[in-house]
Parts: sequence; C-alpha cells; structure tokens
Amino acid sequence: MNETLMDNRLIDGRAVATRILGEVPAGAKKLQADSSLGQLVSISIGNVPEVAVYIRNQARAAVKAGIPFREVNWSADMSQADAKAALTAMNDDPDVLGVILQRPVPDHINLRSLQGAIHPLKDVEGMNPASIGNIIYNDVALAPCTAAAAVELIRETGLKMEGLEVVMIGHSEIVGKPVAMMLMAEGATVTVCHHMTRSVAMHSRRADVIVVAVGKAHLIGPEMVRPGAAVIDIGINQIDDGASGTRIVGDVDTDAVKEVASWITPVPGGVGPVTVAILMRNALMARQRQFEQGWV
Repeated sequence: MNETLMDNRLIDGRAVATRILGEVPAGAKKLQADSSLGQLVSISIGNVPEVAVYIRNQARAAVKAGIPFREVNWSADMSQADAKAALTAMNDDPDVLGVILQRPVPDHINLRSLQGAIHPLKDVEGMNPASIGNIIYNDVALAPCTAAAAVELIRETGLKMEGLEVVMIGHSEIVGKPVAMMLMAEGATVTVCHHMTRSVAMHSRRADVIVVAVGKAHLIGPEMVRPGAAVIDIGINQIDDGASGTRIVGDVDTDAVKEVASWITPVPGGVGPVTVAILMRNALMARQRQFEQGWV
C-alpha cells in the first residue's frame, strides 16, 4: 500500500491543537480589556515525574493561548482537609480564572472529593460532577477535556454526526460516558462497550467510528474494524520495546489498523495535544462565564 496514503489516514492532533489554540488569544485579549483575565493555576500534590511533563505541556499551551499560568506544588503529606480548604479559597479568589488538579495524587487524598470542591465555573478540566452532569442537558462548554478532544477529532474527519454509528469502548466517568453523551447530543447513535460486553468485536465491526479508552496496549486490531471506519485512540500505555527501552502506544494497533481504517489518531500526537488545547479553550470559556455572572 502507498506510504503517503497510509500517512494521510493519520489525523494530525498537533495541527488540530494549533488551530484551537490560535482561536483563544483574541478572546483572552478581549477579556483583559473588559476585566482582569486572572491566572490559570496548576496544582500538584507531591512530586511525580510524570506530572511534570503534563505541566510543561500545559504551560507551553497557555503561552500560545495568551493565558497567564501559575504552577503550585503542595507537599505530599498535605491533609485532605487542608487541600480542600485551599481549593475553596481559590473559588473565592477573583485572580484565579481556573484550577487544574494534576493526577495522580497521594493515596490518602480522595481525588473525587477534591474535584468536587472546585467550583464548576473554575473547573476548566470538566471534572466536577456538576460539569459532567451538565452534558446531559447539552451544556458542553466545560466538558471533560479528553472527551471533548475525541469529539473534536471525529469532526476533523468531516463525517456527518447525525445518524453516525459510534462504538465507545470504555465507560469511565471522565472519558467514555461523557464521549457517549456528547455524541448523542449531536445526533450520533452510540453503543458503549465495557469489560462485561460479551463480544466487543461484534459491535466494533459495524461502527462508522470507534473510540477506545481502556488502557490496554493494542487491544484493537484490524479484525475489529470495519473497512473505511474512523478510529479515535485515547489510550496511553508504556510498553517494553526490548533493547531500545520503552515506548508509548495506544489501545489500537495503529500500524495494522490503518490498513483498513480511513482515519486513525496516532499515539502520541493524536488526542493528547488536542486535550491540552481544549483545556485552554475551557479556561477562556470559564472566565467568560465568570464575567457574565458578575464574579469578576
């Protein structure tokens, strides 16, 4: 098969992210003219090397978006009560436009409780239960970033959402379920598969679009994909590559699946960059809503 054709089947997440980030600065400048834009605050608890990579990517995206970015690191032994109190204080701080709570957190911290402590108008990651619940009512302005990125990449294919047959493999609260609800809001017909689904392949082989977020390397092979389908791979897995060390792969066997799919997102370079770009778009939207409701 022609190499160029195969490469053209890869959806360039970095290009999509660049386009999204390019749309944010104008809105940020307008808000600065009308009021204080404030800072996007990244909070990490303890020192986790993987988190540092996420923060660097977010900080670079914030520069491109024209959004002030501040990194805060709390001690690994900070108590749940103190962390929750500090987040509550940020809710009341007009100089904080939004809060990013980095994951993972120490074992003694209840992550869901802290996510719920961030006010929905400052929840730029879309992790507060209220933010996720809003999706049911088609309010997706502050939807979970990874879920929104998956939907954005489906749009990138040019496929018409109305009536689209989508199979979502994975049903987590912050990715799988929000993706399904967002796509249903746009008129797609969505089947959600999970670890108790009897035959995932039976469902995936009839889909126009497969979205997978499971966390199992190369779970999806070409035999599970209908020819011409689009495949959105949200998985991030580190595998041992022998003498050359480790590498990051998705939940899809990309090299094999792109032989049958019309579109596929690579890992890395697919969903990841778009997720960070949408985080910045969410930050701008959060500040706009704060301004409209008289918070700033």
